[in-house]
This record gives sequence, structure tokens and C-alpha cells, in this order.
Amino acid sequence: MRNIIRNIVNIIWYVVVFEIVQLLTLSLVGGAWLMYQGKELKHALTTIQYQMMNNSTVLIVAYVLSSLLVVLLFAWKKWTPFKKAYLKSHPWAALFWVALMVFGTIIPSIWLQEQLGVEMPDGMERLLSQLMGSPFGYVAVGILAPLAEEVVFRGAILRTLLKMVDDKWHWVAILISALVFGAIHGNFAQFVHATLIGLLIGWMYYRTRSIVPGIVFHWVNNSIAYVLYNLMPNMREATLVEIFKGNQTNVYLALGFSFCIFLPCFFQLFSRLKDKV
Repeated sequence: MRNIIRNIVNIIWYVVVFEIVQLLTLSLVGGAWLMYQGKELKHALTTIQYQMMNNSTVLIVAYVLSSLLVVLLFAWKKWTPFKKAYLKSHPWAALFWVALMVFGTIIPSIWLQEQLGVEMPDGMERLLSQLMGSPFGYVAVGILAPLAEEVVFRGAILRTLLKMVDDKWHWVAILISALVFGAIHGNFAQFVHATLIGLLIGWMYYRTRSIVPGIVFHWVNNSIAYVLYNLMPNMREATLVEIFKGNQTNVYLALGFSFCIFLPCFFQLFSRLKDKV
């Protein structure tokens, strides 16, 4: 019982630390930038949020620094063990299927969000626009965010949860970690997508005990979102029916095609992601 309580406290602590590092970094970078511009400390503290929403450079710097600090802190405290064993097994074929599987999840995820009728809050929409609309934003969104989040939510939280349950109950640990991962995004629209991704990535971690497959999946997912955001700006607010020129049949065909990608990839990974390193 004592070990269970300790592990629960550790999981809560990992989430709290992740949030505190992000909030402190955003506040410090934003405040430092305003003071550099000659603003008084009191004025800087009261206008940080507004300035962060309207200055993509400051926002990107803050997110890059917070992600780096999270990774370094979790590595230094050994909350997430970093091992080379999985990479030494040369899992390149498996990682290829991981990357390919992402393409089979995008349209089904968008379709599900539309069926649930969820939309991203305006504040979060503006924040993501600042990050996604800048070339340097890819460093924060596409590279460092996947790394930091996998270190925390799979490498630390899911690893701890798996130690708390018998192997036959591993899906309980995966589900809890996925729900926490979804909830940390702070809005229902992202919660749906992040939770589904968390289930898939959690399963990959359970099979390998490595965060590498999750990092690859997360990186490809965020990279696709970044590329589509910038190459197809007129589609940002469009529904699937609008994207497919008002033809609902094409939407269903796209869903079917997505599953034709997803299912073979899943079966490939089921046989390839089998060694707990």
C-alpha cells in the first residue's frame, strides 16, 4: 500500500512539475521581454498573457525553453530512464510502420471531433496560430513538444502506472495515462485527439518499454499538422465535407482509406513491437 501511495504521489508530482515548468518559463520569458522593452515590472506582469498571444517569437522561445527544461529535469532526476537498448535492436522497420500509421489516424480523428461537435477555444486557437504560423514554430511544435511530452507521459507517468498493476491489467495503466495526457491539453477538442493518440502510444510503450516509437509517432503527427496548417490555410476552418467539396460519400471513402492504412500498420506493429527492453 505504501508503494502504491508513493507512486500515485509521484505521478501527480510529474504532472505538476510539467505544468509549473511551462508556466514559469512562459512568465519569465514574457516578463523579461517586456522589461527589455522598457516596461515597468508591475505593468509587465499584468500584460504578459496579452503580449505572449501577440508575439510569436517570444512565445516560441518560451515553449522551446520549457520543453528543453522538462527533458533535462526528468533526465537529471531519473524520473524517465534513457536507455539505448531499443535503438541498438535496430527497430527501423517497426518505426517505419509507426510513422506510416499516423496517416491513417488523421481523418478519423477529425471526423470524430466533428461528430462530437467540439471546437477549440479561441484563446487556444490564437496560441496555436502563433506557433504554427512561424517557421521557427516547428522547432517547438514538431520536434521539442513531442520529445518533452513523451518523456513525461510515457517515460515517467505510464512507466510508473505499469509498475502499479499486474501485467494482465496493463490497459488500465495505458488508459489512465492517455486520459491524463488528453486532460493536460486543457480543452475538449484536443482532449479527444490526444487521448486517442495516448492510447496508441501507450500501447507501443508497453510493448517496448521505450519512448522512441512514441516520439516518432508524435513527431510525425505534429509535423503533418504543421505542414497542412501552412500549405492549406483555406482549409483551417473547413469541415471534412467542405474539404471534399460537399460530397459526404467522399468523406466515408476517405475514412475507409484511412483504415486501410491504419489496420495493416497496426498488425505489423503487433508482431514487431514485442520485446520489452
